[in-house]
Amino acid sequence: MKRLALILATAMMACAGFAQEQRSISETVKEVIMSRRSIRKYKPVPVGRDTLEQILFAGINAPSGLNKQSWEIRIVDNPQTLEAIKDAMAEANPSNKMARGCFRESPVVMFIANDTGYDCSPIDCGLLSENMMLSAWSMGVGSVCLGSPVRLIAEPEIPSCKAIQEVQEKLGFSKGYKLIICIGFGYANESPKAKPRDKSKYRFVE
Repeated sequence: MKRLALILATAMMACAGFAQEQRSISETVKEVIMSRRSIRKYKPVPVGRDTLEQILFAGINAPSGLNKQSWEIRIVDNPQTLEAIKDAMAEANPSNKMARGCFRESPVVMFIANDTGYDCSPIDCGLLSENMMLSAWSMGVGSVCLGSPVRLIAEPEIPSCKAIQEVQEKLGFSKGYKLIICIGFGYANESPKAKPRDKSKYRFVE
């Protein structure tokens, strides 16, 4: 009987420990989600490639329709390359005064393209992006989704601009893939407050 009681007590302690660990994980995940902010001011500090690899691995582990993983990602963390892309966007879009500043000075920019032949690919790319932004935030790296570079690169005012064509070639997305979103990453140099959320956007259907 004493042996049985000892086994039961050990099992109960193990279950309690597991439950506590699960609660701790749950709270951590919730904290990451609720504390994440879009960062538009960054410290002039590079993000190490080991860290970027972890962010990318979290990204490609996102769910995707039929597990097609219908995304392609190009990472630019070279300051000279980023400057060249900014120059090209400004040259190809002369009326856009924000062309050179649309990366918000983030030291890393990820360019994400979707498979235009698969109608759920934009959703896949959204899931990929969210995984990466949350993963980054959990490691102290800020991020911001960027839409304007997509228009400036994929649909420039001067399509024949040689500089922007060179950028498109350098990114080198596969045939049938089109740039759909950019994400800037870096160490935050600001602490923006959360903006209000509209709870009327969701409702339960009986």
